[in-house]
Amino acid sequence: MTYRQIFRQYWANKTINYSIRVLLALVGAVIPCWYLEQNTAITPLILGIIAAALAETDDKLSGRLKALFFTFICFAIAAFSIEILFHTPILFAIGLFCSTIAFIMLGALGPRYASIAFGSLLIAIYTMLGAAESPNLWYQPTLLLGGAAWYYTISLTWQIFWPLQPVQQNLATVFETMATYLNSKSELFHPVTNLVPQPYRLQEAKNNAQMVTALNNSKASLLTRAKRGHVVGASDKFLKIYFIAQDIHERVSSSHYRYQDLANTFNRSDILFRFKHLLHSQSLACKEVARCLSLGLPYQHDNASIFALDELQQSLIALKEQQKPEWRLSLIQLDYLFNNLATVERQFANISNPERALETEEDTVLADQGAHTPKAMWQRLRANLTTDSVLFRHAIRMALALTAGYGIIQAFELERGYWILLTTLFVCQPNYSATKEKLVARVAGTLIGLLAGTTLLVLFPSLDSQLVLMVISGVLFFAFRLANYGFATAFITMLVLFCFNQLGEGYAVILPRLGDTLVGCALAVLAVTYILPDWQAKRLDKVMSDTVHAHQDYLSNIISQYRAGKKDSLQYRLSRREAHNSEAALSSAISNMLIEPGKYQTAVDESFRFLCLCHAMLSYISALGAHRMRLKDEETHQLVAESHRIIHAHLNQIQCQLNNTDCSDKLNTVKEESIEKRLSEWRDEDENSIRMVLQQLHLIHQILPEMHTLSASLSTQIHKMKTSAKV
Repeated sequence: MTYRQIFRQYWANKTINYSIRVLLALVGAVIPCWYLEQNTAITPLILGIIAAALAETDDKLSGRLKALFFTFICFAIAAFSIEILFHTPILFAIGLFCSTIAFIMLGALGPRYASIAFGSLLIAIYTMLGAAESPNLWYQPTLLLGGAAWYYTISLTWQIFWPLQPVQQNLATVFETMATYLNSKSELFHPVTNLVPQPYRLQEAKNNAQMVTALNNSKASLLTRAKRGHVVGASDKFLKIYFIAQDIHERVSSSHYRYQDLANTFNRSDILFRFKHLLHSQSLACKEVARCLSLGLPYQHDNASIFALDELQQSLIALKEQQKPEWRLSLIQLDYLFNNLATVERQFANISNPERALETEEDTVLADQGAHTPKAMWQRLRANLTTDSVLFRHAIRMALALTAGYGIIQAFELERGYWILLTTLFVCQPNYSATKEKLVARVAGTLIGLLAGTTLLVLFPSLDSQLVLMVISGVLFFAFRLANYGFATAFITMLVLFCFNQLGEGYAVILPRLGDTLVGCALAVLAVTYILPDWQAKRLDKVMSDTVHAHQDYLSNIISQYRAGKKDSLQYRLSRREAHNSEAALSSAISNMLIEPGKYQTAVDESFRFLCLCHAMLSYISALGAHRMRLKDEETHQLVAESHRIIHAHLNQIQCQLNNTDCSDKLNTVKEESIEKRLSEWRDEDENSIRMVLQQLHLIHQILPEMHTLSASLSTQIHKMKTSAKV
């Protein structure tokens, strides 16, 4: 590998790229202040850079300029209001409470506004840290906003030269995540007797949630470069690759049969190992696609997975030639699976020429569900002004916690106590599990940072050397911010020590920093535990019901296309994405519940089993979606329609059970038994597509009884927990 290729590889790394921007901003602020001997200006400039970098969001150039205009308005309001109210504690507390609610509620308008809101609260607390020494009203706000303006100047310049880099990086992440998902999928192809698929299903569900997040992030970066959902210009190629990724995701998330049955049938054959090998080969192809996207190189599909596909096909032919009756049904399922993976292989080949993969003009439209007009924005805000809203509960919780922290500062006359508010702002999250994770990392990181920082102050006593360490600490904070929050906290703690040592107070802030961190963490935990707590178990029934409804809608959209013909319409893609999003939300809710106190956990085993069945159902539905085509046989249409009506009624009843309400859909036992029999049997002369549809509907139908039992049990246990909590 040449030096140029090595440089290009590092340059394409998202973390390194981000860190270089921060490095340029910090050096550009520190060197002039050092040269002009304006050491007091260094700290507010650096804090302004940090707030700006944390509030930054991806967008096209025109969108960035609009966002920056709004960002500076919010930053200015936050900084100047602190300076004006700083010496009037009662008005300050009222302003802190109201502004915290107002800023956090901005998040209802979208992720961009949520980032701006967080940055504004951060600027406000940074202003508090130096307000006592500020010579006048303008000094600190001007420097903080100046630091922010300097960082955004670098960031905008960066975007002018590399406008599509975020799109490439997010799309590369999609394929990196898909590689992990394919590997987890391959673990199900173990030809062993008595295979228990649930652990593999749960891991697959977890990886699928990560895949959904990656796809959503990629879609968001494409939408910022779209106009009313239409992506034009240079981003169009990446949009087409995004749709290819969606199609591959639908296909690899499919299940065509019960894995334990395949394992039992072919436990003395190498056929499942060959499927496993093919999935692994396609996983490597995903990694190569990710590398090419991030580097901006054309993708050339490797022959390794093509060879694995050919070998697999020859093995299937060899098994069929043995004509063993006990293998007949299972070999049909393997044929469906082979055809699905063969299509995935063709999609990989299309990545270098994505236009060939798209079938309709509707594929070029993205669903833009953002609020872009004042009316839509107000409707979003009004819809969230209720205690049922997670955002509103978080806003009230954060406002009370910050105001309480300010009360402690005033009551004990803590000179540097505003670090309490800073810690609370970072640690207090919308739910208990995320808060606990941040708390542990924050405390550990602060301790490590204080120890390391104190040692470095001793080893490098000169202020000039500490300026270098300050810049390094700031860059490393951003490098580790998303990957390891504990390390990031350690580096930002060291940065604070070096900043205050420039003012001759380095050692004096060590103990206050530690004490304020502990108090801030305690406030965050108390707030998330007792102020409008959002325990996952109390909302688990609703999340499960929403997941079942999303799967139901996805299935309905698929079944309609078996009569009308395949069409990747916007409505279809929305239903598919919502099904995956809802399952990811369910997986997250159950995982979060396990971190919460034991008395707020309920039906853990039943919840995991329900998640496993939901993921299995989604896999069976995805297989139907992957093989969509128009069926011509009218008798088959009637059977499919009747089967779908029965499954639809079952899913309605499951939702009613979870919601503890009466259901209008009544099941016909006689008709159900008839459908069950007809779905489990098909004619040998039926087309492959007909057999596949009937088989997938039968697989879905088979898991419904257990879902009914689990729904009834879960509803009872969750209702008991809610009742006992009220008492």
